[in-house]
Amino acid sequence: MKLYYSPGACSIGIHLLLEEIGAPYEAVLTNTREGAQFRPEFVAVNPKSKVPVLVRDDGSVLTEYPAIAFWLARAYPKAKLLPDDAEAQARALEAIDYCVATMHMQGFSRIFRPANFAPNEADHPAVRARGEEIFSKGLALMDRTLAGKDYLLGPFSIADSALFYCSFWWAERLKKELPPQVAAHYARMRARPAVQRTLAAEGLA
Repeated sequence: MKLYYSPGACSIGIHLLLEEIGAPYEAVLTNTREGAQFRPEFVAVNPKSKVPVLVRDDGSVLTEYPAIAFWLARAYPKAKLLPDDAEAQARALEAIDYCVATMHMQGFSRIFRPANFAPNEADHPAVRARGEEIFSKGLALMDRTLAGKDYLLGPFSIADSALFYCSFWWAERLKKELPPQVAAHYARMRARPAVQRTLAAEGLA
């Protein structure tokens, strides 16, 4: 397998899942801050011009965080990244979708790319403030979900990889305090050997 990633981007969650699985893979650096996702060689792999991208052993390309995470869990069941029952699987996808589609795309995107939401620069502070509001609400919801549990489903699952990258952004990039249960989850995640290897590989340790 081959993972196209950018250091500290949402692809870090897929990166750590690959480390959890332990199957051979190649990590291909794609620095999105430098616009590498728009270069012809990357567009030829993923015309959506974003990470993560997973090229599987048969050469087929899989994109979109929830799809990649779900496929990895189903393709490598021995890693126990997803329970077998439908209810738990639905809850995992529910959490991933909220982290990716709401906290990330609606919240964090407003904070870091306000021009995508308001062409007038004078409106950007209000856009960023709305982004922080959305993201903060998401963290509060995740905090309640974690009450009495080590991980979002109880045992570790693909859902925790998505919350991890959101927590990483809030704590490390924005230097903001995480809610108590989310903070404990973040510390628990950082203590996992697979996460430590991922952070080291991306130069973020």
